[in-house]
Amino acid sequence: MLVSSVYLRSMTNARFTRIAKSLPASVPFVGPETQERQRGAGFVARLGANESLFGPSPKAISAIAQAARGAWMYGDPETHDLRHALATHHGVAPGNIIIGEGIDGLLGYLVRLLIEPGDAVVTSDGAYPTFNYHVSGFGGVLHKVPYVADREDPASLFTKASETGAKLVYLANPDNPMGSWQNGADIIAALDHLPDDSLLILDEAYIECAPDGVAPELSINDPRVIRMRTFSKVYGLAGLRVGYALAAADLITAFHKIRNHFGVGRVAQAGAMAALADQDWLRQVQADISTSRDRLAQIAQAHGLAAQPSATNFVTMDCGRDGAFAKAVLDALVAQGVFVRMPFAAPQNRCIRVSCGPDAAMQAFEDALPQALTTARAQFT
Repeated sequence: MLVSSVYLRSMTNARFTRIAKSLPASVPFVGPETQERQRGAGFVARLGANESLFGPSPKAISAIAQAARGAWMYGDPETHDLRHALATHHGVAPGNIIIGEGIDGLLGYLVRLLIEPGDAVVTSDGAYPTFNYHVSGFGGVLHKVPYVADREDPASLFTKASETGAKLVYLANPDNPMGSWQNGADIIAALDHLPDDSLLILDEAYIECAPDGVAPELSINDPRVIRMRTFSKVYGLAGLRVGYALAAADLITAFHKIRNHFGVGRVAQAGAMAALADQDWLRQVQADISTSRDRLAQIAQAHGLAAQPSATNFVTMDCGRDGAFAKAVLDALVAQGVFVRMPFAAPQNRCIRVSCGPDAAMQAFEDALPQALTTARAQFT
């Protein structure tokens, strides 16, 4: 077939933005499906993405199946019913809630809303990389502070915000990848040192896993903070991509200027509604996570690893050496069909991170770990 030279030029000379030209063609995470294709086999235990292996509420599954009959229709662009249900759940007004395509989507919208090329943004070195991905994509300048005692440190973050004039500060509580946490009262006290013109993004993706007192008791109208929540973790709906943010009404209203109004589909909205309504299932999953965390800690101890305290649906295990050794352990687990991940930045990259799950998944990890450690140790003797 003949193709015109004009068409070929248009395909090869796309006029990308200066920002796009400066960025690598990469994604924050290599998905397990990609790894399965590369290794030519599926995983026997999928323990790296912090999904809920305990699954969603049966009522949510039923609602999804029923809503699928109407999948020919777009979802409600105002997500009216889900916003109102969440407002009732949290005791706030619907105008204090915005719903998006997971926390990842909401982070992208927030960065788009506030960050222009050259604007300063503060985060922790080794914290959630998808946030950094969005900041770089809109031309923001990232300033990073180290973890303190394997925890993100509000004091360091807010000091750096003062030094750089940061528009946004990112703090995950509980934290990914370490599973550590701050007491809510400590976050409230630290906010006195947040610059007046900075906004704190409080990523609470794992808050349903955390003990009492981790979620700070903040007014919904506090202009200093926007809080991010998700249905991807304890609610078990990662495949539907539904997250939401809680903040003062004027900030929430601003999202409507730039968000994808049809980004959350009809099936996803129905599934999230049913999951939210089934708090009995949520409590059962919370109990299952607690049991699984205890078992993962026992497995780690039995094989000479140190399990870090966790307020999430995963356990981070200190392999006792450096990042190269931990990566060798991870690779040896993957070779046996057990998908796990590890922190990106030193010194936290001395660890591997293992998601909680049912007994069969935990047994697969326990069976594979001794060989993985033996393989790694043989490389570093």
